[in-house]
Amino acid sequence: MPPLIPFEEITHLFADFEHTAFRLETRRGYATDRAGARFQAFMRGTAPVPEPGHPWNVNVRAKAEQGAQFSRVRVIDEPPTDGQRLFMATAEGNISAGEDIRVLPRAEAGRLELPDTDFWLFDSRTLVRMHIDTTDTTIGVELVDDPAEVLAACRARDAALAAARPSAEVWAQVRSSV
Repeated sequence: MPPLIPFEEITHLFADFEHTAFRLETRRGYATDRAGARFQAFMRGTAPVPEPGHPWNVNVRAKAEQGAQFSRVRVIDEPPTDGQRLFMATAEGNISAGEDIRVLPRAEAGRLELPDTDFWLFDSRTLVRMHIDTTDTTIGVELVDDPAEVLAACRARDAALAAARPSAEVWAQVRSSV
């Protein structure tokens, strides 16, 4: 296993990037979400309320005002897991802040041969590969600057963004089927 660093050591990248920050999310859920009150309320049928003052959304708005773009593609199962449904239910707040969030069925991600690991890609030159254990807990991240690996992540990003659908569109369909 490559040397891992704590996630906290790369958080500056979310404020420092100049043009694009892209996230590929491949997990069926995350331990931190399942442990939170928001997830528990969602499972009891309470719709999540957007949080425009949340530090994430404040940063997304600030970067958008500077001309930078946050985007992500969430790979989902059919039907989506509870964690994936929470992602779609909470996406509205992030989208309102300026983030482009799209959804891609897992079968399509497989057809496109996308990586099966989560990552962040900053300005098409800095790759942060997430290392997540079997309990869906992030155990650290790998900072990658190898040009071939960064190029592969750029290609995965481009393919994922082109094939994915807007989160709100997919969420409307999922919500109507539950």
